[in-house]
This record gives sequence, structure tokens and C-alpha cells, in this order.
Amino acid sequence: MTETRDPENTIIMDIDGGRVVIELLPDVAPAHVARIKELARAGAYDGVVFHRVIEGFMAQTGDVRHGNTTQDYNPRMAGTGGSDLPDLPAEFSGVPFERGTVGMARAADPNSANSQFFIMFAQGHFLNGQYTVFGQVVEGMEHVDALPRGEPPAAPGMIHRMRVAADDA
Repeated sequence: MTETRDPENTIIMDIDGGRVVIELLPDVAPAHVARIKELARAGAYDGVVFHRVIEGFMAQTGDVRHGNTTQDYNPRMAGTGGSDLPDLPAEFSGVPFERGTVGMARAADPNSANSQFFIMFAQGHFLNGQYTVFGQVVEGMEHVDALPRGEPPAAPGMIHRMRVAADDA
């Protein structure tokens, strides 16, 4: 098991290429952290693809409705859905978008984040104060860097398993 400072607020995500460890920020975005943990514990992210991967910007995943390759993955629909849970109110903060920052994706409405999230390849200060930051990659960023690019990628990378470190046996 990966050593973590706070296993209850650490996500372990096994993707193509290896393990990515995300330190969650419950003091910054408590509702978003709770949502990510709830969906991870339900196995909702297992098998979900990275449907939007833009060089020099970010890798987006988390469409638990349309992004599962083991069910009915449709590249034209990937990225258009969320979970069956209600959308979340924004929890904007002063935490900047830097390399490895994990933020919640949303539609035009700031209060429309649900299950989709993205990991930054580089700083993106133009997102500061407009998207909710809920975590930071602390291990395995090289695996995120290696994801196939595209919107959607021709052969998208996948989350094989995502879980809360405290639950890892």
C-alpha cells in the first residue's frame, strides 16, 4: 500500500501505466472531497476513461454515466454526463491551479460540478477562482503525463480502479 499522511483523505487511482496518488483537500472543498470519496467507494470510477486530454493543459475523466468502457462507452457522449447524485455548489478557493492540481469539471453554471474531474499538466491560473480545487497529485504524475491525447482520444486511457486509501486492503 502507498504510504499516505491521511489515508481517509487520499485517493489511489490505478490508471494505464501505473498508480496515481491524490491528496484530497477537505479543508478547501469539503463537499467535493466527500463526493469524490463517495463515488470512489461505490466503484463508480472503475473502468471510466479519460475522455478529454489536452497537451499542455489537462486530462479530464469522471463521466460515470457515459465514460465506462466496460459498459456502453460512446466517444460522442463521453464527457456529457455525471452521476445520479445532485450537482454540487461551487467551493472556489485561493488554491491556484498548478501542475498536478485536481479540480472539478463543470458546465457553464458554476454550481454544476458532479462527478467529472481533471488533473492539470501545467499551471492554469486562468482557472483560479472559477473551478473548485479538491486535490493534488503527490505521486504518479508521470502516468497522467503518458495518457493518450485527444477530445476524445482515439484509444483513451482508463481508470482501472479508484479508491480511498483508508479502504485499501
